[in-house]
Amino acid sequence: MEILQAIILGIVQGVAEFLPISSSGHLRLIQDGLGWSDFGLAFDTLVHVATLLAVVVYFRADMWHMVRAAFSRDAERADDRRLAWLVVVATIPTGIIGLAGSDFFETADLLWVGVALLITSATLALTDRLSRHTLHSATRLSWGRGVLVGIAQGIAVMPGISRSGATMAAGMGVGLDREQAARFSFLLSAPIILLAGAKQALDVIGGESALPSAAATLLGFIAAAITGYVAIAGLMSFLKRHTFLPFVVYTALLGSAVIVWQLVG
Repeated sequence: MEILQAIILGIVQGVAEFLPISSSGHLRLIQDGLGWSDFGLAFDTLVHVATLLAVVVYFRADMWHMVRAAFSRDAERADDRRLAWLVVVATIPTGIIGLAGSDFFETADLLWVGVALLITSATLALTDRLSRHTLHSATRLSWGRGVLVGIAQGIAVMPGISRSGATMAAGMGVGLDREQAARFSFLLSAPIILLAGAKQALDVIGGESALPSAAATLLGFIAAAITGYVAIAGLMSFLKRHTFLPFVVYTALLGSAVIVWQLVG
């Protein structure tokens, strides 16, 4: 049963990390709703690292160009250099908010998860309706606008607030179109997932957080990596032709159901 749970949780993490529906909220709902044992932050972070692998594989060309350009003075690499440093700068407020609020957000009860899902739904709906696409590329973002997207990513530490949804909405709010906002959102996820994974690795080594069995851990990791890649590819294709409407409806219905469950149950 432990292996099946790990695979299911890995699949949920891989899909919900990149679709704007909140992976942390879904993991909480599945674990609490089904009465599954909590594998702990170490496993949660490991499947996040698996989704990082999906990002790296899908955006390998972009990331390679960014790494090469980061400290280059070559004028031809100016856009890649600016994008690389935008990701670094935007990650700073994410880290600060995450460190300051993680204890509170991680212990929030399911009622607040339901409320957060409704916030995700409302944010996506308003962004679709009100955003104006004035920029053709994330490389045209000002440093201040990049920081705003980073702040949105930090707020998503709350289960139910979708990280991808918050950063895509913020990206569209500062002038990007859906496709460019999604691309920047996925690139922005890489350093914060890496930092969180490094912190948890130290906790595991220090005996503060343990993983499930080796088989469950490995299969959960593989499930998250594969479904994460499929989710990225699917969403990038979907957003070229469609709005956030399906995700708006889904998170609204799920959030409402969770609130009713908590108030009536």
